[in-house]
Amino acid sequence: MTDRSVVTGARRVVVKVGSSSLTTASGGIDPERMSALVDVLAAVRSGGAEVVLVSSGAIAAGLAPLGLAKRPSGLAAQQAAASVGQGLLVHRYTEELARHGLIVGQVLLTVDDLTRRAHHRNAHQTITKLLELGVLPIVNENDTVATSEIRFGDNDRLAALVAHLVHADLLVLLSDVDGLYDGPPHRPGATLVARVRDAADLAGVTIGSVGAAGVGTGGMVTKIEAARIATGSGIPVVLTSAEQAADALAGRPVGTLFDATGKRRPIRLTWLAYATDTAGALALDPGAVRAVTERRASLLAAGIVGVSGTFTAGDPVDLTAPDGSVVARGLVNFDAAELPALLGRSTKELKRDLGAAYEREVVHRDDLVLL
Repeated sequence: MTDRSVVTGARRVVVKVGSSSLTTASGGIDPERMSALVDVLAAVRSGGAEVVLVSSGAIAAGLAPLGLAKRPSGLAAQQAAASVGQGLLVHRYTEELARHGLIVGQVLLTVDDLTRRAHHRNAHQTITKLLELGVLPIVNENDTVATSEIRFGDNDRLAALVAHLVHADLLVLLSDVDGLYDGPPHRPGATLVARVRDAADLAGVTIGSVGAAGVGTGGMVTKIEAARIATGSGIPVVLTSAEQAADALAGRPVGTLFDATGKRRPIRLTWLAYATDTAGALALDPGAVRAVTERRASLLAAGIVGVSGTFTAGDPVDLTAPDGSVVARGLVNFDAAELPALLGRSTKELKRDLGAAYEREVVHRDDLVLL
């Protein structure tokens, strides 16, 4: 039996629920499913723990009112559906949680809110204050304004980053499957993986893709990725179905428990390591690779031999070794157009020839994560 004391001892819990666990096949909100989920969340609250809910379903909830048979593929249509559906979704949550005397606070986040320092601090303070006031925050990606280039892509990653943001003790991922299996769950002989202690426990697992309901964007791949993000930041994860939410949050041995494997680190580094599409790459010479990976030094122009991609200062870029492997990822301090003229030159040279503004790191070690 898997020990679930990390579940029962959690004082701040982030719960993520997927679209397929909230909606009907036609795309509307399923009142019974939502009511059952809310009852579980209220029970956790009455037990003394704080709860943050990351809820999908805005786009799915907007399909039926707009007369759409399925989730649209175009970004603008998705954003229109989210605009209609988000209000419906939160309204239903507000009504359901009011039965338990609980107040809802809506929080819509973009990537910038979790990766840029000022935005991150504000998001943290807002959610913390909501919890202090006894409010149950309901978080979703701000689908209406997010662009295809800068988005979380699914609410599993968002939930993992929110768990990090609010210093959660536990992340619970609820979906339409009751846990992680060593192969496709519908195949004979597939076995539930009750506990994942580290990455080695995933070695024999065959991971599937998007669920059959067709209203979500996630799948087991994104849930494993979310679990990696959270556990790598010191937060244990339980993965199970929405139907087993009550048992999971009561500490019963259902679903899959992912043990925490790392320690908390700045959220922008967590984002860089696990959830960022980079805008380009910097090719490093062997000395720069050693400086970055072994001495944890900042990357200077002198150690860069090539630049690829189109990026501006502040964008994430990959740092590659001479063999082409990606050794690190970081936030670059120069535009792509500026860098070719700086390559191979020392900071002293750059200051002398170009001015003091160029006497700085290309990627500072505080904005760099090893892969």
